[in-house]
Amino acid sequence: MCSNLFIIPSHLLGLPLFGFGLLLGALLVVAGGWAAWALQRPNGRQEVTAALPVLAIMAGAIIFLPNVFPDGFPVRGYGVMLVVAAVAGLTLACIRARQSGIDPDLIFSLALWMFIFGIAGGRLFYVIEYWDDKYAPLRFDVALVEALKYANGGLVVYGALFGATVAFVLFTKRHKLPMLAMADLVAPSLVVGLAFGRVGCLLNGCCFGGVADVPWAVTFPKQGQATYSPPYDAQLAHGEFYGLRLVDRDGRMVVTKVLPKSSAAEAGIAKDDVVTHLAGEELTNATVAAHAFERALIEGQPLVVRVAEKGEIVLPSLTLPARSLPVHPTQLYSAINAGLLGWLLWSYYPMRRRDGEVFALLITIYPVARFLLEKIRIDEASFMGTGLSISQNVSILLLLVVGGLWFYLSRQPRNRRFDPPHAVVQAV
Repeated sequence: MCSNLFIIPSHLLGLPLFGFGLLLGALLVVAGGWAAWALQRPNGRQEVTAALPVLAIMAGAIIFLPNVFPDGFPVRGYGVMLVVAAVAGLTLACIRARQSGIDPDLIFSLALWMFIFGIAGGRLFYVIEYWDDKYAPLRFDVALVEALKYANGGLVVYGALFGATVAFVLFTKRHKLPMLAMADLVAPSLVVGLAFGRVGCLLNGCCFGGVADVPWAVTFPKQGQATYSPPYDAQLAHGEFYGLRLVDRDGRMVVTKVLPKSSAAEAGIAKDDVVTHLAGEELTNATVAAHAFERALIEGQPLVVRVAEKGEIVLPSLTLPARSLPVHPTQLYSAINAGLLGWLLWSYYPMRRRDGEVFALLITIYPVARFLLEKIRIDEASFMGTGLSISQNVSILLLLVVGGLWFYLSRQPRNRRFDPPHAVVQAV
């Protein structure tokens, strides 16, 4: 885990770097120079017009930055890997575009919009999913600022996919491009970018798995960006340092797991026990339980647990460990899965029979893999009482949708738009 790589200071040579400072000035100079050069090219006016909204967003972000990071901009490992993911995906798409006789400038424009909408969609899904736990307790203005800190970690892949899809549809319609053919071209780039993004998840500590005793299990440090690293914080909140996992199920705090030979197991706590009180405090929700576990560990005091139908059980005093319990490195599982899927899609592209088959293959295989990976991830709660996480529900929905897509494709004549020398597409 390496959430913070370094911090860019707020001032340079006594002058503000962010806000109305040096960075904004540099952006305006570079953008002005690029616009002057682009206007000399054919269709240059359209390129400049298309870039104006993006430049406006970048300028707005620079101006707003001091309100979010007044002491300097922290360069997160997660954010760096997002950039690496974008560059890798863009490079791959440009290589395929040149092979197919497509102007790479078109891919650059499309990638920029898909990246921005993808980040927005992924963050929006994350904030919605974790609103009650992470943001609802905060003042609305504070919650809004925290919600914008996407580089701290916290993007839902399916949200990013939906956001990027919106940008893709709008872009292809505006430029009158064949949608299915373009989807095939960018499909490998999406999952290759995801592979690098999952490495960023490992650096950040998010998207972690459950406690495991496999040889390749990993631990995370106690300290995170603000208080605790995500796996450590989750284990602390659910009582896993005592050897149990306590989860809120319809208003009842239920023990869903007990580790063998742990403090909880030796004290007689068993799976499916209902805990009503911790340290004399009634458990009305998971937040109360988390505070009770944390307080007992920080103070090094024995923890009194009242279990329905068993009475009071005293767990011995423990101290906060330096690192989390070993967990499945699900981030690496996801990265390997995405990398292999990217290789498969790249290899299948020349063998496709109809436009749309590569993209259909993507949304056939990825939901299955994601559904299975969610079985060993514990960072997403059950969604709307289904017993499945939100990502598992979306996976099922996508599999239903892709069945219809395969049926549609099977009824189309064999046709591949972007095989040279059949078509040369220029940026418009």
